[in-house]
Amino acid sequence: MLFATFVRGQELYVFSEPASNVPAKSLSAKITARLADNASQQKLNQRYMPELTAGLSKQLMFRASTTFSDFYSSGMKWESVKGYLKWRFLSSDGIHSHFRMAAFVDGSYSKNDLVYDEMNLDGDNSGIQGGIIGTQLINKLAISGTAGVMRIWDEKFKTSHGDMHDQTGFNYSLSAGYLLFPRSYDNYDQVNLNLYVEMLGMKGFENGMYYVDIAPALQLIFASNTKVNLGARFEATGDMNRLARNNYFISVERSFLNVFGKRR
Repeated sequence: MLFATFVRGQELYVFSEPASNVPAKSLSAKITARLADNASQQKLNQRYMPELTAGLSKQLMFRASTTFSDFYSSGMKWESVKGYLKWRFLSSDGIHSHFRMAAFVDGSYSKNDLVYDEMNLDGDNSGIQGGIIGTQLINKLAISGTAGVMRIWDEKFKTSHGDMHDQTGFNYSLSAGYLLFPRSYDNYDQVNLNLYVEMLGMKGFENGMYYVDIAPALQLIFASNTKVNLGARFEATGDMNRLARNNYFISVERSFLNVFGKRR
């Protein structure tokens, strides 16, 4: 049980979501800071995203988040709200391995206008998204892939600028996580160190604009319930007009088990 509790740590990707869910009846609170290297303004813009995730059951989890940033203003302002629902529909578990698949849907409302070609639901755009995730864990290595379709909307943009930007796109990711320390487990108080590298991409349907990012990260887990993530995201190739091609992230997350009543 101790091994099973810790080994899922390498599925806690920094930039993408695995097919596994948070434990049933649990709640986690997370705050993420993003520093965006805005070349046009020659400054680091800031965005902060607090979020709450609830394990509704073994198969279902729900996340609600909001964002504050100075990406589209001279000072820090509230900009968006988002909801995310994931359903794990397949689970094949072994002793030190498992394979899982899940489907997800999320939607966001943002008060920001559509300015850049890049589409996302993390504060920049209003829209919806749906997709599928597959995750394979083998001992200390976890590999995960995601594929989804996103649709964003902006009535001001549509009436004044036509179809200069893509508004529908295919987004995908390929992620790997490896548990580096500890080499063996003695107790729950041992600090975990996980290493990650992820490839994140998007391709527009209307005009065909695209990007591919590479995102390395490391993660520390304390007392099996507190995570600290440090990561960076760099554009490898692409032709989209983006607010920033280099981004830096730090987040802290705390998990609480049996918040909604003890499991039998």
